[in-house]
Amino acid sequence: MPRTHSHLPLSTSGEYSKTGKTKRPLQIPSRPRTPLPITVISALCVLIGVAGISLFLLAVLRPRPAPVFRCGRIQDTFRAFYSLSSAWRLGGGDSGVGNATGMERRKLLGFVGIQTGFSSADRREALRSTWLPSEPEGLLRLEQATGLAFRFVIGRSKDAKKMAELEKEIEKFQDFMIIDVEEEYFKLPYKTLAFFKAAFELFEADYFVKADDDIYLRPDRLATLLAKERTHKLSYIGCMKKGPVITDPKLKWYEKSGHLIGNEYFLHAYGPIYVLSAEVVASLAIARNNSLRMFSNEDVTIGSWMLAMNVDHEDNRAICDPRCTPTSIAVWDIPKCSGLCNPVTRMKELHNTSMCSKSPTLPPDDR
Repeated sequence: MPRTHSHLPLSTSGEYSKTGKTKRPLQIPSRPRTPLPITVISALCVLIGVAGISLFLLAVLRPRPAPVFRCGRIQDTFRAFYSLSSAWRLGGGDSGVGNATGMERRKLLGFVGIQTGFSSADRREALRSTWLPSEPEGLLRLEQATGLAFRFVIGRSKDAKKMAELEKEIEKFQDFMIIDVEEEYFKLPYKTLAFFKAAFELFEADYFVKADDDIYLRPDRLATLLAKERTHKLSYIGCMKKGPVITDPKLKWYEKSGHLIGNEYFLHAYGPIYVLSAEVVASLAIARNNSLRMFSNEDVTIGSWMLAMNVDHEDNRAICDPRCTPTSIAVWDIPKCSGLCNPVTRMKELHNTSMCSKSPTLPPDDR
């Protein structure tokens, strides 16, 4: 009989051996299952990577806050602005430059703290458009030329909106020193003490000047005054005055502690501007909180401390001149106002007067 060929069905379940007599299963390798812990860890790594990239992009693209030089809660925005800048070293070396961790005190002839508040942005604008440079580079050049550093001094506020507006101004001008005290008009004696303590922490100056933001000042002439030789190291320089103690609560200059003083105030400097030597400020800097008596009026309060410290009272009328003269250092409307009566307008009017802004500074012997 002829040999017949059987048709074998195709099968995916196995294959024939070479002899054709035995059949063994087809081995299809299966994909190994990934252990659950490895899967979880891989997912976490991916998420961490995505988060890291997102944070990097956010840090690069978002607006950067103004840098600050910090000493505790004291901030010097100007020093931070130049701490990493070559421009700071124009004066020769970078000694005295602080940073977020450093505590070096910059050496100066004098430090001028211009006391200001949250509602005084227009006054600060008037100063920056007249006798005070409006750019950090200008402030630096002024410091190098006179030995005087200038900052607007302001406390803090619980009002987030006020602080946000201040941050914008800081970022633009970099000319603030923020001190750790609540900014409030009726707490000016406390702010003044906090200012002197903060300034002493940050600067190794021969003199510390408290000035208000409503006076017209000649920095070059102030530097000449401070450079004058003095035999007494404990110096208190200002326009000295006395006057009746106001005991009527309805009047502006009411002194609630008037019964401790009597009918007339002791000799003290007018508040818009006065100067303390480094030795005097050093004593204030180490004073314990609440160890110094506070009166209602800031200038009276300082005057009382000066009496206790046996300082030399140097009366100088050039820093309270009611008009610009060849010798005037600070001009304001004494005795009508404690400062310029209409500071924003008057500041610019004075600056446009040649006698105020362009008259030469006389040699020390001629003052």
